[in-house]
Amino acid sequence: MSFFAELKRRNVFKVAVAYIIVAWLLLQVSDTLVPALHLPEWFNSGVAFVLIIGFPIAMIFAWAFEMTPEGIKKEKDVDRSQSITNVTSQKLNNVIIGVLVLALVYFAIDKFILAPGRTLPGSDQISQQASDHTAETNEKSALTPVEVTPDSIEANNKSIAVLPFVNMSSDPEQEYFSDGLSEELLNLLVKIPELHVAARTSSFSFKGQSIEIPEIASRLNVDHVLEGSVRKSGNQLRITAQLIQADNGYHLWSETYDRQLDNIFQIQDEIAHAVVDALKISLLGEAPKVRETDSQAYQLYLEGRYIRLQVSATTIPRAIRLYQRALEIDPNYAPAWAELAYAYMWNGGIGEMPIDEAFVLADQAIAKALESDPDYAMAYFVRGASNIFNKYNFKAGVEDYQHALRLDPGNAFLIGANATGARVLGRLNESLEMYGTALELDPLMPEIRSWQGLVYMYAGRQDEAETAYQTTLALSPELSGGHYRLGRTLINKGDLPAALAEMELENSDVYHSTGLAMVHHALGDIEASQEALDYLIEKHADDAAFQIAEVYGFRNEPDKAFEWLEQSLVIRDSGIASLLGDPPLRDLRTDTRWQPFLEKLGLLEFWLEMPPEHGGPIQ
Repeated sequence: MSFFAELKRRNVFKVAVAYIIVAWLLLQVSDTLVPALHLPEWFNSGVAFVLIIGFPIAMIFAWAFEMTPEGIKKEKDVDRSQSITNVTSQKLNNVIIGVLVLALVYFAIDKFILAPGRTLPGSDQISQQASDHTAETNEKSALTPVEVTPDSIEANNKSIAVLPFVNMSSDPEQEYFSDGLSEELLNLLVKIPELHVAARTSSFSFKGQSIEIPEIASRLNVDHVLEGSVRKSGNQLRITAQLIQADNGYHLWSETYDRQLDNIFQIQDEIAHAVVDALKISLLGEAPKVRETDSQAYQLYLEGRYIRLQVSATTIPRAIRLYQRALEIDPNYAPAWAELAYAYMWNGGIGEMPIDEAFVLADQAIAKALESDPDYAMAYFVRGASNIFNKYNFKAGVEDYQHALRLDPGNAFLIGANATGARVLGRLNESLEMYGTALELDPLMPEIRSWQGLVYMYAGRQDEAETAYQTTLALSPELSGGHYRLGRTLINKGDLPAALAEMELENSDVYHSTGLAMVHHALGDIEASQEALDYLIEKHADDAAFQIAEVYGFRNEPDKAFEWLEQSLVIRDSGIASLLGDPPLRDLRTDTRWQPFLEKLGLLEFWLEMPPEHGGPIQ
């Protein structure tokens, strides 16, 4: 008998087929259970390794041993006339058929029943928002966050929120990748004019919370939600995404992508196209495409951005190094250049490098970003920030902000930047209108609420300013400057005890001492006011000259106020951008030094256009 025939007689081939089918079924079950039970990612690899090692062992066992009525015996000890391999063969046929049926049933259930309705692992943690924060801060404030109402955004059934994808990798530090992927998808979808997309800050405010999809959609005033999960191991990705209709929880589309990291940009494009198809959007132009780069550079960029958003003395330098490494790989990646420029600005702002050095490096990075892509909106935003907050070239900075918004219309962040630009030029009503538009798109962004409150305060609308700051603190209780600005509003309203209480709660050392110097002066406690001011000068003369000038202006000491305004120019204090309309400095406008100072800054023409009630010239 030939060797092939002997293999067949001993059922080696059928054992091999049965083993492979059972192994495949076990791998599929394992792949489902690992994320569901939060097992470590190496569990799948371990199962696969055991099954691979087991295959040759099973083949050797099938060759060397035989099933007999008396049990398992070595094949050489079995009399051929007594062999029942033909019976065993039929049993193996039944096993193969049975396992194949199980495999087909599993495939059908997973594909057509579980997948469309599956709740992603960890998606029950996709989030609540500021009102959960409010529960912790209700003792400080009786107001709840401003809710988004259907009237606040034009009704649009082609609307979507992109929730932060859940990080299913075994390494929690891969969070930057899942967050970055979610944000990049959001930025891609927002380029579709026919689709209203909830802004990043609002969508990401639901991260790590436990709230139902319909409630999230109601708060963001959208009709659809895109959620998903990301599992990354080396260069292997598994990305699951699903589009949910919020009112009934129906899954319009879901898909799982098992790809290599190099395919990440293709996956993003495919998800965006699937959303467009599922929502039956008729595009007026070409579908947007994701900006591609080297996959390793992209990872470094996402990690750098994730770290930069944490803004601290340790994270900003790390972000800079990550952007630099990304740009070593792809020197023409405009987003990394723009982010690097912004990180340099922050690094100077937090005192990790001299301001002048930081902005020289920032300007060099901005030039590289625009050279790489002359139409990259965020590069113009960063250049505008450099012009306004370092060079005091306010008009050019506002023009940069406006150009950035023309390149990326509907971007809530850029609308907020333009509102800030209008405030810098003293156009308070225009600024408030734009902040309102930005908040319709991104209602849960505490910074925009805070800036809006500042303009309300400048415009003399103290009740609205107080509401804006109460909402700001409900959204972000630890936001730097939040309690200070609310305290200033309460001073303007004459509620000095409440103002003092807010100043005591302020966590920023600069704003805390500035606020105490003001409120103690208002209370008539000159000694306490001077003590707070002395501390501010001793500790922060090199980074808070503008706040020192504000205190002197508030205390009606114009000589000292102008002295520290001049010092603000020397140290390039970004607070100068808040000069026009600033209530503590309004009494200086009748001083003969006021207009020459504004002319030196290039702000005189804008101040002359301001109404008196906003801090303009007294008629």
